[in-house]
Amino acid sequence: MNWLSQTEFKERRHVDQDQQFFAIISYLQGAFANVPLGQERFHVIFLDPRRAYLDDCVMAGGSSLHLPVRLRDLFSRALQIGAGGLILAHNHPSGDCRPSSNDIAATKRMIEIGEALEIAILDHLILTREKVYSMRAGGKL
Repeated sequence: MNWLSQTEFKERRHVDQDQQFFAIISYLQGAFANVPLGQERFHVIFLDPRRAYLDDCVMAGGSSLHLPVRLRDLFSRALQIGAGGLILAHNHPSGDCRPSSNDIAATKRMIEIGEALEIAILDHLILTREKVYSMRAGGKL
């Protein structure tokens, strides 16, 4: 698969939603490609209120048993740069891209906080080396 570079991803600001979704998937697959086996990473893409790219960064990393995400840091960053929407992503080293009950509960908590701050959680993607699961498409958001 040809992954997008950060520059290519950022340049795709004015495309339709399907193109944007596939550009995001491609970009994240590249970002997660070099995560060491057995490690999880939590990555966030920050979008402006019109859904154009603002920034992205890794917000947490850890073992597959524990991935500490500091919500204060996440939403502080979003507010600081004027984000109106977030796309959350993390990997499952197990190869099973289905969300765990902890994934679903944590996402619901982030949605609640985001709503209070007027920041939409647009999707939470779970990536493995082979597959991607969208919590929005799966009805979990």
